[in-house]
Amino acid sequence: MKRRRASKPKPTLHTAVAAVDPITLGVVRNNLSAVADEMANTVIRTAYSTIVRDCMDFSTALCDKEGQMIAQGVTIPFHLGSIPFALGSTIKKYQGRIFPDDVFIMNDPFEGGIHLPDIFIFKPIFQRHELLGFSAVVAHHLDVGGRVPGSAACDNTEIFQEGLRIPALKLYERGQANETIFQILEKNVRIPVVMLGDLEASIAACRSGEEGLLRLADQYGAPLLNSCFGQLLDYTEKVVRAEIANWRDGEYSFTDYLDDDGVDHEPIPIKVRFIVRGDSVVVDFTGTSPQVRGGINCPLPFTVSCCGYALRSIMRVDIPNTSGLFRPMTVIAPEGSILNPVMPAASSMRGVVGFRLSDALFGALAQISPSSVPAAGEGGNSLVIIGGYNKQRHPFIMFDLVAGTWGGRPDKDGNDGLTNPGSVVSNIPAEVMELEYPVRLERYGFVQDSGGVGKYRGGVAVIRDWRYVGDSPATLTIRSDRRSFPPYGLNGGGSGAPSWNIVNPGTQTERVLSTKVTDTLQPGDLIRHVQPGGGGWGNPLDREPSAVTRDVMNEKISRQKAREIYGVVFDSSKLEVDEAATRRKRATLRLLQESQSNGGDKVS
Repeated sequence: MKRRRASKPKPTLHTAVAAVDPITLGVVRNNLSAVADEMANTVIRTAYSTIVRDCMDFSTALCDKEGQMIAQGVTIPFHLGSIPFALGSTIKKYQGRIFPDDVFIMNDPFEGGIHLPDIFIFKPIFQRHELLGFSAVVAHHLDVGGRVPGSAACDNTEIFQEGLRIPALKLYERGQANETIFQILEKNVRIPVVMLGDLEASIAACRSGEEGLLRLADQYGAPLLNSCFGQLLDYTEKVVRAEIANWRDGEYSFTDYLDDDGVDHEPIPIKVRFIVRGDSVVVDFTGTSPQVRGGINCPLPFTVSCCGYALRSIMRVDIPNTSGLFRPMTVIAPEGSILNPVMPAASSMRGVVGFRLSDALFGALAQISPSSVPAAGEGGNSLVIIGGYNKQRHPFIMFDLVAGTWGGRPDKDGNDGLTNPGSVVSNIPAEVMELEYPVRLERYGFVQDSGGVGKYRGGVAVIRDWRYVGDSPATLTIRSDRRSFPPYGLNGGGSGAPSWNIVNPGTQTERVLSTKVTDTLQPGDLIRHVQPGGGGWGNPLDREPSAVTRDVMNEKISRQKAREIYGVVFDSSKLEVDEAATRRKRATLRLLQESQSNGGDKVS
């Protein structure tokens, strides 16, 4: 297998008239972030689909004229590093042909995109015919064609099954719409009104970003603004290098696994070797699985972006979110691997691989900074898609994101029911779901005893039940994971509980589905998804009895688990800790732990 270093965005040399004073730079930085956030608000206010409007699966950014990101909206961290790849390929293709009021569109994973449902929209921003930069939006569209409703399935085996593949094109040229592209989009997706509505929301957000950047240019002038862009990139790089310089030089390795790819039922290893040298790092994925037949292959821009997210997560919070983050980092992803696939690899469900490579990276980073890294969370948001037609033959596509739980942290428990930090998304509210789709939400809650045990408990698993109440069979698509390889614990903490997908649980027609599946629902069927629990952090016998009591009272753990794992014994008549019995029980359990660590001798 050929080794290939990631073609990460290169540093850009800006020509500045003079260094900008720190106060002005801080004001401009905050203004850029506010503009990017306002772009995100525009998307939320104007989008048509539940996946964009309610689940918030999109991101916004501002970039300089070379395509380097200088500000990101408060949206999805996994998108952090992908925008410069997509925009960079667009700029290269149209060099010398970029004009005011142009709007670009693209989604091709083999030209800088990250998977077909994520469509990028870019708008160049000019002040008096001088290019200042670009506004950018990437949004997950509910459908872009392909073999199944929702355009995403783990059992796709080539990109041609996944929908429309759009190279970098001009959707508008000098303000004039390209009606050919709009008509092709309209005729090749299942829900054109929703899809085109979301597209217009992205364009509106880009125009909002243009207005915001032009206000800054009018206030400060283009030369000073360009100087600010360069200094922000340089400052991000400087602070990131300073953080890395505090780490111990060395090589740190970790391997994590996906259950399978939805086609071949074999474990998929993600191997990372994290190399720290001075103020730079190398992230080497040599030895990771070759690209797979199923639709979970992870395009290189998304791989690099996920690496940036993992590094950024354990650094100080006030670092600007710019492309300068990636300058001290080199990613080695072998060409033809699951992290750098080649044609015609399918990638519509690539997000699960991004979550797992992040988990592998955190496993390595825990060896560098054990006080900063939590145990593994649920392994990524689960996707459940129910699509079909109603009595009037109108198509519907319900795309729900189950947003899960965190692993135990070095100083506190894992969060329960909170989205994975790599993907700041939400699920569809029950009222909206039942209003717009032939689906009824019948259960949404937590699962007792599912969080990994530890001094700091892993977050408990989320359970969600959907009843399909349509008139004819519907397609069911699920992307989940962490059944064969539950979320790992750290520093003596236990693994979280595994995930489950069950149709009609507790009935004669019950059937258990694999973690990645395309199936059929009959009218009246119920699909239950149980996410994994988060891993625990630290020895469970070091957990405060009061915390165990609180968990029992809140039904997050059972009395039996409190006694058998945490060694906390309660008075038989009421929920009060029997301190003497607890000391004896914990002493016995510690002896058992020591015995097991010394070779498994029995303890009487």
